[in-house]
This record gives sequence, C-alpha cells and structure tokens, in this order.
Amino acid sequence: MMDTNKRSGKLISQVAEQVRAVIFLPFFPVNKNEKVLSEHSIDSRIKEALGLARAIELDIVHYETINISTPHPSTLFGVGKVDAFADYISEHHIALAIIDHVLTPVQQRNLEKLWSCKVIDRTALILEIFGRRARTKEGKLQVELAHLSYQKSRLVRSWTHLERQRGGSGFLGGPGETQIETDRRLLQDKITRIRRELENVVKTRALHRAKRKKTSHPVVALVGYTNAGKSTLFNRLSDAGVLTKDMLFATLDPTLRKVILPHGQTIFYLIL
Repeated sequence: MMDTNKRSGKLISQVAEQVRAVIFLPFFPVNKNEKVLSEHSIDSRIKEALGLARAIELDIVHYETINISTPHPSTLFGVGKVDAFADYISEHHIALAIIDHVLTPVQQRNLEKLWSCKVIDRTALILEIFGRRARTKEGKLQVELAHLSYQKSRLVRSWTHLERQRGGSGFLGGPGETQIETDRRLLQDKITRIRRELENVVKTRALHRAKRKKTSHPVVALVGYTNAGKSTLFNRLSDAGVLTKDMLFATLDPTLRKVILPHGQTIFYLIL
C-alpha cells in the first residue's frame, strides 16, 4: 500500500481518453535542522504542479509530497518509496509518473524500468506544455530547439529512435530502442537546422520592429507571470480574441495589435 502520512490527494477524472498520471513532489530541507515545511510552501507547490499537469489535460489519479533528506543518486527516492510507488502504479494502471523536480538521465531511466511506465520531470512537463501551446513559427522553432537540446542531454535513457518519432513534443510517447550514436548525430543536425531557421525568423521580426518604430506610435507591453490575466486585459483593450483560460501557459506566443484610442491616437498593444 502507498504511504499516506505525507500530504497527498486523489483526483479521479471521468474522462477515459486522458492519460492516467501521478505526481510526486519531493521536498528537500534547506539545512539539516529544518524538518518541517510551511503549509503555504507545500500548498503552493501542489497547486502549481496540478496546474501544470492539467494544462495538458492529464488525468491526475494521485499526488503526494515526499520529504527527502538525501537524494538517492540512481532513483532520487529511497528503495522503500520506489517499491511502494511501483505497487501503486501497477495497481492503478498508471501510464505516466511526473516528478516535480529535475531528474538526472540515470534517475529517469531507472524509474521507468522499475515502474514500467513513462517518467518525466518538471522540465519535460513544461516543454510538453510549450509544444502544445506554441502557435507562431518562431514559437514552434524555439520549443523544438529546447526539446531537442533536452533530449540530447538525456541519451542515456531508452527512447524512440528519432527517425520514427511523429508529432508533439515527444515526452508522452512510448519507449523504444536505444540508438545513441545515430540519434546524437540526428539531434545535432536538427538543432543546427532549427537555429538557422530561427536566425531568419529573428531577422524578419527585426525588420518589422524597425518599420513600426518609423511610425512613431507608442507600444504598450503587458507583462506578468503565467495565468495572471494578461490575455483577458489584452482582449478588453484591443478586441484581439486571444485565448483566455484559467490554466498555466494557456497562451505562449507574443501578440501585437494596433488600437485607435477614443481621442484618435494610434498605439500598439503587445502581450508577452
């Protein structure tokens, strides 16, 4: 049975098509004398982790916080926790385990083998969200570049050969055969190509920016943390119709709109 002494919860969804997932949130004491975490710290961390998972519509079956005094180099968690989580994952037919922390390639590979499911860390989850939210050419290229760079650093794990990958950011796909040397070359070739494409896109954007500067119209930028309400305010000001949703990273790409104020002055609103 799973240890429920730590903060945990059960959030069963009724949507059968969703990927069944669990979230494990490791907490590390700042120093050896710090044994108790504040309720606010725990709750805010849980809320954000759940928000990230829901941003790609995962079926969060269970979440749990785990205090870790000394991270295990090969699995992050101790043997007892790894075994308990393996039993839970098997019993509840979990397809994806999210670790709300940075995993080393070795830890990720070992946990996938021990749990017989896909395992991703916080970085991979955020990149998966970005991959689904990017709409502009520049945004898609930036996400793909980040995704490939992340994969290149983790070739120790078993993953699907690049020539057979199709669509998405790739983090939620099934495991495949390891082709380390071939994949390393393929990754570097793709990274080089994307960087060239990005350079061209950036040059084009710079030309557009220079053209706007010549008009002498002021630019008003809306900036803030994700899900702070920037898109809602932007739509009220400009009737832009930008997607608004109560979720993290609902909108990702910058958007620019020209607006004529009631007294006749023209300005540009920019959401970042």
